[in-house]
Amino acid sequence: MLSLNITAELAGVSELKTIDLPTQPYEYSFKIQCTSCRDIHPNWVSINQFKRQDVPGGKGEANFVFKCRSCKRDSSINLKTTGNSYTEDKSGKPVTMLKLDCRGVEAVEFKAEGEFICKGLESNTEFKGVDLEEGEWYDYDEKAGDEVSITEVKWEIIKS
Repeated sequence: MLSLNITAELAGVSELKTIDLPTQPYEYSFKIQCTSCRDIHPNWVSINQFKRQDVPGGKGEANFVFKCRSCKRDSSINLKTTGNSYTEDKSGKPVTMLKLDCRGVEAVEFKAEGEFICKGLESNTEFKGVDLEEGEWYDYDEKAGDEVSITEVKWEIIKS
């Protein structure tokens, strides 16, 4: 099992999370590596927790099914969201946002391509469309009369 952890510095922000609903799924983007031949797939792959595919050979279903171009082995990934959001009291500390049950393949890198949502610490103002792809986000909370930001965003995939 792998865990996707986030570490960030929150300023004026009380909570950060993905928008991940059946009607608006978050597409998690990963670089993947075959555990058999160690080949790294050249493209980013997108996985959402609500999409299900049959695993070849009648081995159930998974969120992502992949056949390695080099060794032709079948592999799969199932996502398990933790329900965690990144909160102000965890600022600067790692928080597990997602668990990945990988079979025959490993996620080796994550790219935050989708939209996040956060709340202002003082005003509880909701900020939608938060883009963390560049590792930082800045805005102004008019109700609180102050700048809000999410900086030093780091994503890490670890074995759990």
